[in-house]
Amino acid sequence: MVKTASFGVLHLTIAFSVSYALTGDVAISGAITLLEPLANTVAFHFFDRYWGHPVWRAGLSHVRAYLRLKPARKEVSAPAG
Repeated sequence: MVKTASFGVLHLTIAFSVSYALTGDVAISGAITLLEPLANTVAFHFFDRYWGHPVWRAGLSHVRAYLRLKPARKEVSAPAG
Protein backbone atom coordinates (compact mmCIF):
# COMPACT_ATOMS: atom_id res chain seq x y z
CA MET A 1 0.00 0.00 0.00
CA VAL A 2 2.88 2.36 0.75
CA LYS A 3 4.32 1.76 -2.72
CA THR A 4 0.95 2.56 -4.33
CA ALA A 5 0.49 5.72 -2.27
CA SER A 6 4.01 6.93 -2.98
CA PHE A 7 3.52 6.31 -6.71
CA GLY A 8 0.28 8.32 -6.53
CA VAL A 9 2.15 11.23 -4.97
CA LEU A 10 4.87 10.92 -7.61
CA HIS A 11 2.24 10.93 -10.37
CA LEU A 12 0.57 14.06 -9.00
CA THR A 13 3.93 15.80 -8.60
CA ILE A 14 4.88 15.05 -12.19
CA ALA A 15 1.45 16.11 -13.47
CA PHE A 16 1.67 19.41 -11.59
CA SER A 17 5.27 20.04 -12.68
CA VAL A 18 4.60 19.39 -16.36
CA SER A 19 1.38 21.41 -16.42
CA TYR A 20 3.05 24.29 -14.56
CA ALA A 21 5.99 24.23 -16.98
CA LEU A 22 3.54 24.43 -19.89
CA THR A 23 1.14 27.03 -18.47
CA GLY A 24 3.07 28.97 -15.83
CA ASP A 25 -0.17 29.22 -13.83
CA VAL A 26 -0.53 27.54 -10.43
CA ALA A 27 -4.35 27.48 -10.54
CA ILE A 28 -4.52 25.87 -13.99
CA SER A 29 -1.78 23.42 -13.04
CA GLY A 30 -3.66 22.47 -9.88
CA ALA A 31 -6.86 21.93 -11.83
CA ILE A 32 -5.08 19.75 -14.39
CA THR A 33 -3.38 17.81 -11.59
CA LEU A 34 -6.76 16.98 -10.04
CA LEU A 35 -8.80 16.49 -13.21
CA GLU A 36 -6.37 14.20 -15.04
CA PRO A 37 -6.50 11.35 -12.46
CA LEU A 38 -10.27 11.77 -12.21
CA ALA A 39 -10.65 11.40 -15.99
CA ASN A 40 -8.35 8.36 -15.97
CA THR A 41 -10.33 6.78 -13.13
CA VAL A 42 -13.62 7.18 -15.02
CA ALA A 43 -12.04 5.87 -18.24
CA PHE A 44 -10.58 2.89 -16.37
CA HIS A 45 -13.99 2.07 -14.89
CA PHE A 46 -15.51 1.68 -18.36
CA PHE A 47 -12.40 -0.03 -19.75
CA ASP A 48 -12.43 -2.58 -16.91
CA ARG A 49 -16.19 -3.06 -17.19
CA TYR A 50 -16.06 -3.99 -20.86
CA TRP A 51 -12.73 -5.81 -20.80
CA GLY A 52 -14.41 -9.14 -20.00
CA HIS A 53 -17.59 -8.46 -21.98
CA PRO A 54 -18.35 -11.35 -24.40
CA VAL A 55 -18.81 -9.07 -27.42
CA TRP A 56 -15.53 -7.28 -26.70
CA ARG A 57 -13.73 -10.59 -26.20
CA ALA A 58 -15.18 -11.95 -29.45
CA GLY A 59 -13.88 -8.89 -31.27
CA LEU A 60 -10.45 -9.45 -29.79
CA SER A 61 -10.45 -13.09 -30.87
CA HIS A 62 -11.05 -11.98 -34.47
CA VAL A 63 -8.11 -9.61 -34.22
CA ARG A 64 -5.92 -12.37 -32.79
CA ALA A 65 -6.99 -14.76 -35.57
CA TYR A 66 -6.25 -12.10 -38.20
CA LEU A 67 -2.80 -11.50 -36.78
CA ARG A 68 -2.03 -15.24 -36.76
CA LEU A 69 -3.18 -15.69 -40.38
CA LYS A 70 -1.50 -12.58 -41.71
CA PRO A 71 1.46 -13.53 -43.93
CA ALA A 72 4.86 -12.59 -42.60
CA ARG A 73 6.57 -9.61 -44.18
CA LYS A 74 9.53 -10.49 -46.31
CA GLU A 75 12.75 -8.60 -45.81
CA VAL A 76 13.66 -6.38 -48.72
CA SER A 77 17.37 -6.32 -49.35
CA ALA A 78 19.12 -3.33 -50.81
CA PRO A 79 20.37 -3.76 -54.37
CA ALA A 80 24.05 -4.51 -54.68
CA GLY A 81 25.96 -1.74 -56.11
